[in-house]
Amino acid sequence: MTACLEMNAVTKAFTLHNQGGVTISVMSNANLRVGPGECVALVGPSGAGKSTVMRMAYGNYLADDGEIWVGDVCLNRASPREILMLRRQTLGYVSQFLRVVPRVATTDVVAEPLLALGVEPRQAHARATELLRMLNIPERLWPLSPMTFSGGEQQRVNIARGFIHAYPVLLLDEPTASLDAENRAVVLSLIEQARDRGAAILGIFHDEAARQQVCTGEIDVSEFL
Repeated sequence: MTACLEMNAVTKAFTLHNQGGVTISVMSNANLRVGPGECVALVGPSGAGKSTVMRMAYGNYLADDGEIWVGDVCLNRASPREILMLRRQTLGYVSQFLRVVPRVATTDVVAEPLLALGVEPRQAHARATELLRMLNIPERLWPLSPMTFSGGEQQRVNIARGFIHAYPVLLLDEPTASLDAENRAVVLSLIEQARDRGAAILGIFHDEAARQQVCTGEIDVSEFL
């Protein structure tokens, strides 16, 4: 399965109700397209709107105007149920922060996206342990909650969870942040494999060398203002 991510003439502004109702425009008439097999980096100065673009692409923020498409689903018109289904099957997101239910074992956290798709538990957990081993998470930690881990270990768990399913569209928010050289190389390899299998990838990569290695193009979000 392949899919594209598109933004067409998207406008977004935020109203600061605790600042007297001041409205701040963060993008106007923004357009982008990420096709299968492309890895596109969002670039621009801090505060230019990179994270806002990512959150809109994931359906956390609604566009004020224009359309955002993930495959054949328009996020502006999709119901909450449709967005949840899209995230389960089509749209993956690796954020900088791990958000999980406390006291759930790391192997279960990583396997959950496959289990939600109906994959047999033994197969889902086998894939989870394969990724945890690849990302150098010590086996003694697998039965524990990742909430007790270091920041770098939590990031690697997040990456394992984000790559366990072959999502046709992937959003990556600084996937190599907090990683040492060895694990950074593993993550870049996972991104390359996803790109080469036809995933459409949109990411924030402050690591310029990483951007040069995996990305097929760049979009300067400061041009959206």
